[in-house]
Amino acid sequence: MENIVTQIQGVPLNHYIIFCSIMFAIGVTGVLIRRNVIIIMMSIELMLNAVNLLLAAFSAYRGDPTGQVFVFFIMALAAAEVAVGLAIIIMVYRNTKSVDIESLSKLRW
Repeated sequence: MENIVTQIQGVPLNHYIIFCSIMFAIGVTGVLIRRNVIIIMMSIELMLNAVNLLLAAFSAYRGDPTGQVFVFFIMALAAAEVAVGLAIIIMVYRNTKSVDIESLSKLRW
C-alpha cells in the first residue's frame, strides 16, 4: 500500500486536476452535443470516471481512505446506471429501430 501512495504522490496534484478536468469536459461535451443514447451514456461514464480518479488522487495525497470509499459507491452507482440504461436503450430500439434521442418523441401516447 505504501508503494502505491508514493507512486501517486510522485505526480503533482495539479496534473491530476488538469487531466480530470479535461476528461470531465469531454464527457459534458459528449452529453450536450451527441444525439446517440449510447454515446451519451458513455459520456456520463467518462464524467464519473474523471470524478473517481480525482477522488482517489486527493485521497492518496491526504492519506485519508474516505475518498477511496466514495469511489466504490460511485462505481456501484455507475454499474446500476449502466444496467438500467441499457435496458431502456434496448426497449427504445425495439420500439423505434433507432437509438437517436429524437426518436424518443415517437414513444408518446
